[in-house]
Parts: sequence; C-alpha cells; structure tokens
Amino acid sequence: MQSVVDFLNGIIWSPALIYLCLGAGLFYSILTRFVQVRMFGEMWRLLFSGNASDKGISSFQALAVSLSGRVGTGNIAGVAAAIGFGGPGAVFWMWVVAFLGAATAYVESTLGQIYKEEHEGQYRGGPAFYFEKAMGQKWFAWIFAIATIMACGFLLPGVQSNSIGNAAEIAFGAGATIETSFGALSFTKILTAVGIILVLGFIIFGGVKRIAQFTQVVVPFMALAYILIACSIIALNIDQLPGVISMILADAFTPMAGFGAAIGWGVKRGVYSNEAGQGTGPHAAAAAEVDHPAQQGLVQAFSVYIDTLFVCSATAFMILITGAYNVHGAGEAFLVQNIAADIAANSPAYTQAAVEKVLPGVGEPFIALALFFFSFTTILAYYYIAETNLAYLKRTINLPGLDFLLKAGLLAATFYGAIKTADLAWGLGDVGVGLMAWLNIVGILIIFFMAKPAVKALKDYEAQRKAGVKDYTFDPQKLGIKNAEFWEKKK
Repeated sequence: MQSVVDFLNGIIWSPALIYLCLGAGLFYSILTRFVQVRMFGEMWRLLFSGNASDKGISSFQALAVSLSGRVGTGNIAGVAAAIGFGGPGAVFWMWVVAFLGAATAYVESTLGQIYKEEHEGQYRGGPAFYFEKAMGQKWFAWIFAIATIMACGFLLPGVQSNSIGNAAEIAFGAGATIETSFGALSFTKILTAVGIILVLGFIIFGGVKRIAQFTQVVVPFMALAYILIACSIIALNIDQLPGVISMILADAFTPMAGFGAAIGWGVKRGVYSNEAGQGTGPHAAAAAEVDHPAQQGLVQAFSVYIDTLFVCSATAFMILITGAYNVHGAGEAFLVQNIAADIAANSPAYTQAAVEKVLPGVGEPFIALALFFFSFTTILAYYYIAETNLAYLKRTINLPGLDFLLKAGLLAATFYGAIKTADLAWGLGDVGVGLMAWLNIVGILIIFFMAKPAVKALKDYEAQRKAGVKDYTFDPQKLGIKNAEFWEKKK
C-alpha cells in the first residue's frame, strides 16, 4: 500500500504542480495588483461585518469553517515534516506560497460566491458549481466533485486523526498492546480513535449550522492558546530569533537538503496547510451571507495569512529555536541530527519536543490537546466540503442512502487513520490534496481566460467602495458575468 501511494505522489506532486501553485499565485497577484496587500485593511473590516441568516452563515462563521479546515495538523506536524525533509529553508517557501496563494484564495472564493446556489434552505457552492456555470463543462465539474468526495471524505480525515493518535500516544504513553486484524495496536490509539468518531458522529449528523457554531468557538480559542504558548517560547529565547530567521533565508536559496527539496516540501506542506488553490475554501465562502461576492473573497484571502504566516511561522520558530528537529538526507543518513533518529518527522513529535524543552511536563499533553481540536475541526470542514460536492452530484443522480454512506465512510476513514502509520496517512492525504489542486488551479485559470469574473467583481467592489456607497450591490449581467443565477434573482 505504501509503495503504491508513494508512486502516485511521485506523479501528482511532480515539479509541475509545485510551479503551477507558485505560478498561479504570482499570476493572480499581478492581475489583482496584489490585492492581498492593498486591501488588507478592508479584509480586517469585513471580517467582523455581516450577519448570519436562515440560509447562510456570517462572514466570520465562514472564515471559522474555512480556518477549521486550514488550521489543522498541517500547522503542527506539516511544518515539522517540511523542516525534517526540506531543511529550514522550506519554511521560507511556505511563506512564499502563502503570500502568493492569498491572491489565489481571493479568486477561488469569489468564484464560489458568484456561482453559489440556494439548496434545501442553505447556500451551496464551490469549484464544481463554478466549473459547470463559468466553464460550461459539466463533465469537469463532475470529475472535481468525485475527486473531492474521495479526498475529503476518505483520504484526508485519516491524516488529521493520525496526528491526534500519535500525539496522544507520545503524551500519555502507549498503554497495553492489543492484537487486531490491523496488527498490534496501542490501547491509547484505539481509545483515542473511538473517542474521536463518537464526538464526530454527533456533530456531523447535526448539519452545517452545528459545524459552524462549533468551529466559530473552538478555532479562535484554540488558535489563541497555541499562539500564546508559541509566543511565550519565542519570547523566552528572543535572542535566538534573528539567527533562526537568518538560517531560514540562507537555507531557502542554498539549502542543506537540496534546492528542489526545500521548494518542494515548502510548497507541498504550504498548500496542505493554507489550502490556497486546493479548492476547499470556496465551499465555506459560498455559504456566507454577504452583499457582494468580493467581500467574502477578501475575507478568505485573509485566512491564508492567519494560517501560514502566523500559526505555521510560530510552529517553525519553536522547532528551530529549540533545535528539536532533524533534517533527513538520502537514504537513512541525516544532514542535521539534533534529536533521536527514531522520532518521525511526519508526526507532531518535533513540535511536542520543542514545547517540552521549554515547558517540561506541559509540551507533550498541550500539543496533544491542541492537535485534537485543530485536527478535529479540520475533519468537520472536510465533511462539509464532501457533503457539498455530494449535494452537487445529487442534483443529477439522487440515490437513497448516499449521505449516510458518506458519513459512515468518513467515520471509518477517521478511525483507520488514527491507528495506522504516519507515512501512509500523510501519503494518502497528499494524493487527495494534489488531485484537487491540479483540477482547481487549471480550472480557475481557464475561467479567467474565458470571462475574468473574479477580477471583474473586484473592480466593481473597489469602484463602489471609492464612491462611498453604504449598501453594496452586485449586478452580474451589468458586468458581463453569465449564469450567476443567485445574484441575478437577488438583483
């Protein structure tokens, strides 16, 4: 299984996808005149404006749902893997893909808003919807929807639960070993897996409103607690921070693990973490109740900053300041070895070791708790995304029991991921992320060359903002944007 997964990732995550992610981000940054910088103040204002309705969630709730998908194990274990396999310079490339990816996030999330639909009393939207309406290619929309259901429903949840299981085992010990059909498993991992799926089942059977209500409370609280711990560790070692930043910048261009490794791992884990271009953000963006599509696009662009430039950087600084990392070379060799060789880079162990060095007795259980909330809310976001794409398919083929199969499949994948090895779980997750990124980035580029709807929406919003209007409106027909039925009816 591992060899098959590695083979698939070798094809999917070829240099072509790495440079496609960076190139698309640069392309949209130039086209929008670096909207991620120019409109930063407006992003902050919009974050706390707007209210929920019976059919849609507020901008902040939509941000919380998308952040719950972005702020997950990628911020803790993913950063560790980027450093462990790509060297400290990989962190710089995570920053680059986040900065450029913010423009991509604006485009895809604005498209999600423009082409959203009202479905069974709530707003639905995402790449499948805008591929059908903006591209006019229903077959491409179907491919994306099926790939997303497979990725978010069955491949990606296991990455999150795997990190929870590994962190719990490191923090509380393995306990007794139990022989199962999956091999010898620790009692701690089994107990953790059962606990996750019991709570997860209760929430996902409650619908998107319950998911939004849960994430808008948990994500900001847990992210704040994590940031406070990280900032405390950095402050206690502030004299080392300039040297760490210098090491990251130097290694980004003369990398110890090879230039390709630094870029490759930085972009791969950067995309995994902030999801810009992956096509997940537009689903939550489409569910928001806003006056103009560009507003939610700007809010979603801001979420990339929170995820990578803030949370991921905090993790990286903790690991590098405390020296709690190794850098893998070819084969079994290490280019840098600061800690035991058997500590897996594809796990939260580096981050736990970093916090434990400064706060003995606190680091391991705290990171385990943080990972539980971060990863758990990410699984909830995955379910919402998979459910949205299933709703899209059901417009054509509405077979009974599909919703239940998705829920049961996601719970099974979550349980399986919690008890399996980290390398296999991450490998399966990378397959899912890579497939979605290929389809979504190529699709939004085609849409741009066909009609430029996201750029037209931005210009329209800026024109209204410059005119000082109090109540923003969006008229797609006036802008030459076709098939935006929701906004046409609203107008």
